[in-house]
Amino acid sequence: MARPLPELRTVVDTIDDELIALLEKRASLVDEVAAAKREAGLPLHDPDRERLVLERLAARAHGKFPPQAISAVYREIMSACLALQQPMAVGYLGPEGTFSHMAARSLFGLGVRYVELPTIAAVADAVRRGSVDYGVAPIENSTEGSVSYTLDCLLDGGVHLRREWILPVEQALLSRAPSLAAITRVISHPQAFGQCREWLAKHLPHAQLIHASSTAAAAREAAGDPSTAAIASRLAAELHSLPVLVPAVQDRTENATRFVLLAKEDSRPTGDDKTTLAFSLRDGKGALRHVLEVFENEGVNLSRIESRPSREKAWDYVFIVDLEGHREDEHVARALAELERRCPIVRTFGSYPRAQRPT
Repeated sequence: MARPLPELRTVVDTIDDELIALLEKRASLVDEVAAAKREAGLPLHDPDRERLVLERLAARAHGKFPPQAISAVYREIMSACLALQQPMAVGYLGPEGTFSHMAARSLFGLGVRYVELPTIAAVADAVRRGSVDYGVAPIENSTEGSVSYTLDCLLDGGVHLRREWILPVEQALLSRAPSLAAITRVISHPQAFGQCREWLAKHLPHAQLIHASSTAAAAREAAGDPSTAAIASRLAAELHSLPVLVPAVQDRTENATRFVLLAKEDSRPTGDDKTTLAFSLRDGKGALRHVLEVFENEGVNLSRIESRPSREKAWDYVFIVDLEGHREDEHVARALAELERRCPIVRTFGSYPRAQRPT
C-alpha cells in the first residue's frame, strides 16, 4: 500500500531542501576554484573539463532519472557557477528563437550572457575581436549539406573550432493564416527552405518564397501579416506569439544540424576527436589523388571532403576535410606535415571532441 500523499510530499520537500543546501555548498567553492585556476595560469572556463564532468555524471545514471536529464540539470548548475566566477558572453545568429540560439543554450545553459548578431560573419568577427568569448554557428545540415557562410568565415581565419554539437531540427510552419490556402508568402532562411523543398512544392506551390537573415527573423516578420507564413522553430513561435500551423514540414524526419563552437583556440586531445582543415593543390595530373594518398598512407580516415572557391583567385579552389583524430596525434601530425610540403595552402581550423550523433 502506498504511503499517504501528504507524507510523500513532505519527503520530497525534505529532499529538495537538501539539494538546495548542497547547491549552496557547491557555489561557495566558486571563489576558491577561480583563485586556484588563476594561480595555475588556467582559464576560468574550461569546456573540455565541463564536457568530461557531464559525461561522468550521465554515466552514473543507473536508476529512474534519465541520463539526458542529468546532463541538462548539471549543465545549468555549471553555467550558474561559472557566471559567479566570470561573466561570459556567447554570440549566435539572432534574433532569439533561431536554431543557433537553441544550440547555444544547449551548450551553455542559462547562466551566460547571450549576444544576438545579424549574420554568421558577425558572430565570427565578434570572436576575433574578443567582444564575445565564444560563437555558435551552423556548419552542416543532414539534409541540405554544408553552410557556406560558416566555411567562408573559417577560411577568413582568426577563429578556431573548439567543439561540435548536433541538434535535431524540426522546422514548423508558423502563421496567423486560417489555412494553407490563405498563405501567399513564406519567409525563412535559405537553409530552412532547402530542408523543406519537397514539402513546399507539394503544399504551397504558388506561394512566394522570401529569404530572411534567420528563421527567427522570418517569424518576427510573419507575425504582422496573416497572409504570410514563416518556417522556423517552435521556440520562435512562442517568442513571437505565432500559431504553429503545421508542426513539422522538413522533408526528412531525421533532419539535424551540426553546430560548431568558434573560439580563439581549439581543444586538447580527448582520444575521440575530429580535425577540420583546408588545403589547396598545385596544378598537375592526379594532384588531388596524390594528396589524398597522404592520409591513406598514415591511416587517417576522412569523414567529409568538399571544395570551395579559394577567395584568393578566380577558379581556384580549396578542399575542406573532416578527419578522425586530433592534430597532435602522431599519425595525424605526420599527415599534416607531409600535406604542408605538398600543398600551397594548408589551414587547420581546429581539433575538437567528436559529438555523439542523435539516435
